[in-house]
Amino acid sequence: MSDKKYTVIFLGKLPPPYIGPSVACEIILNSKLKDEFNLIHLDLSDKRDINTLAKLDFTNFYLAFKQYFQLFWYCIRYRPNLVYVPAGQTNVGYTRDAGYILIAKLFGIKVLTHLRGGYFLNWYNESGKTMKSFIRFVHKKVNGQIVLGNNLRKLFNWIVPDEKIFVIPNGGNFPVNYNERNNNKVKVLFLGNYVRTKGVLEALYATPLVYEKNKNVEFVFAGEWREEDVKTDFENFLQQHPELPVVNHGPVKGDKKFSILNEADIFVFPTYYRNEGHPWVTVEAMAAGLPVISTDHAAISESVHDGKNGYLVEKKNIQQLAEKIIILANDKELRNKMGAESRRIYLENLTEEKMVERMGHAFRSVIEN
Repeated sequence: MSDKKYTVIFLGKLPPPYIGPSVACEIILNSKLKDEFNLIHLDLSDKRDINTLAKLDFTNFYLAFKQYFQLFWYCIRYRPNLVYVPAGQTNVGYTRDAGYILIAKLFGIKVLTHLRGGYFLNWYNESGKTMKSFIRFVHKKVNGQIVLGNNLRKLFNWIVPDEKIFVIPNGGNFPVNYNERNNNKVKVLFLGNYVRTKGVLEALYATPLVYEKNKNVEFVFAGEWREEDVKTDFENFLQQHPELPVVNHGPVKGDKKFSILNEADIFVFPTYYRNEGHPWVTVEAMAAGLPVISTDHAAISESVHDGKNGYLVEKKNIQQLAEKIIILANDKELRNKMGAESRRIYLENLTEEKMVERMGHAFRSVIEN
């Protein structure tokens, strides 16, 4: 390891909104990396509603060109060794981020890009010839690529040499109190934005199947409505099933969110969201020592090991989801055993320290090689 203190221009959003990329950016900027590197933050924040992200509107055009000018000036002023760029996986998002890459290469500066998702290759394959040519032209210029799991190397190893791909799962330190649960009722938790493809309705529709077999359960939902039709379907279902013990907290964050995690017994997240990479909510649930029921989607199976610290179910398979919940709801010893394994995997691989250590390694590897 070199003793030289390198300069890194770090592009990223800060919360709010509290979404994965902004949370990760805040963690990195406040980590020990600021002591190991001269971290120069170029703020990409847009404090408007999350639905405005990657939209073609005047404000996004203004922000992009403002940030291009800032990066151009930072490259002259700081003479950095590396520019870190979050990579988009939509036409608008990637075109914007390509501008950052090309500005850095104009100055002969190495570039490390970071995909916080899992849809890049599908998006590329769905793109037209002109967009594909543009992606290949730009991305062959990057010096390193970060993905969220080994399962996601395939998104880039056709265009970036495999030795230049770095695997850095999401990680963080959370105010959770890990202990074996002793709740009177078994609390089954879904936590995440209420998006259809996040599996929120599958989790809801599994509740009567579970309740039929085990009356000692309570179903807890927490998250923010993102799709009006999902809200309508959710509310109509509850009106049709008033007997179900369902609690809907709506949007939660901070202490409230972690209090709900601390009180849960089982975490369910049956996602098939196309942009998913390595969901933060599963990391938080594992930190709280919960068995996790999810899907073999993106990099999830690298943290949720089927039959070890939870179960992986088929996407959209409500019956299978219910069956796995019933198994855990009926067996406290199994819940505690799987929860302890979740906690162990979290401590070994998914803490803030692990993520920061891997990020520092990626910075040095790209700069020095």
